[in-house]
Amino acid sequence: MPAEIRALYLSTGHDFRGRHGLGRLDHGIEQVQEVRCVAGQGLEGDRYFGYKEDYKGQITFFDWKVYEQLVSNYPDRRVDPSLLRRNVLIDGVDLNSLVARRFRVGGVLFEGSEECAPCYWMNDAIGPGAEDALRGRGGLRARIVEGGVLRAGAAELTLE
Repeated sequence: MPAEIRALYLSTGHDFRGRHGLGRLDHGIEQVQEVRCVAGQGLEGDRYFGYKEDYKGQITFFDWKVYEQLVSNYPDRRVDPSLLRRNVLIDGVDLNSLVARRFRVGGVLFEGSEECAPCYWMNDAIGPGAEDALRGRGGLRARIVEGGVLRAGAAELTLE
């Protein structure tokens, strides 16, 4: 099925993880045109690269249409897609249907692990109510089964 990778992001550090009651950090997030996906490890240069053996969130995907709907909830704010802290913003894919499935995008083989559950930090990063608005559509965590390079732009998604 045709898809489009609208944006790719990497961050070297965690802004929210383990920060309950401490406030957010600011490691920044970099938009890139391509990223090297390493099987069993994650994305080169990302905070979760080599994090844990068989880690279920080696890469994260987010649905571009959900992003557009979210933005419409905050007409007085600039809601940049990097605020979602997901690696891949993709259009044309039902991400929830990929949980527990193997799929290929741009030649890289992934296995959907679980939904990215939104947390209360989304209310801070995006705006009040963001956590609730994203419940059930917070994105997809996946493992990298066969590596390669993922590039922004038109892509084909195939199920294995």
